[in-house]
Amino acid sequence: MGQIIAPFGANTKKTIVGRGASSKGRACGRGHDGQNSRSGGGVRLGFEGGQMPLYRRVARRGFSNYPFKVTYVPVSLSDLDAAFSDGDVVNTDSLREKGLIKGKDVLGKILNNGEIGKKLTIEGVKVSAAAAKAVEAAGGSVK
Repeated sequence: MGQIIAPFGANTKKTIVGRGASSKGRACGRGHDGQNSRSGGGVRLGFEGGQMPLYRRVARRGFSNYPFKVTYVPVSLSDLDAAFSDGDVVNTDSLREKGLIKGKDVLGKILNNGEIGKKLTIEGVKVSAAAAKAVEAAGGSVK
């Protein structure tokens, strides 16, 4: 077996900038003139060239309900029919175990998509009115 060799030009020496003309030509890779070409040059963090910076454009007052937002993942009746067996209890933990909802802060809502033919007991999960009617018609119950 031959040895693996990097192709020509793949490994280049690191450019050390701002150490005189010998480093990489006249301007040493810093451009020609201007604020960033000089030692100690540059702008502070968040500076946008005189434009109103982002940290000052964004409102910093008031109250936002976003941290308390609850997200619901839609779960169809056909998914329940495929994942659960007759007589099972459907709750948030069992939905998470079966992989129908993912994430610790995510909740599920059962919607009337598809058919259900099993008697399921649904506890502590949001259910649409049409889905609740379909579950009760199949012999199950919604608590």
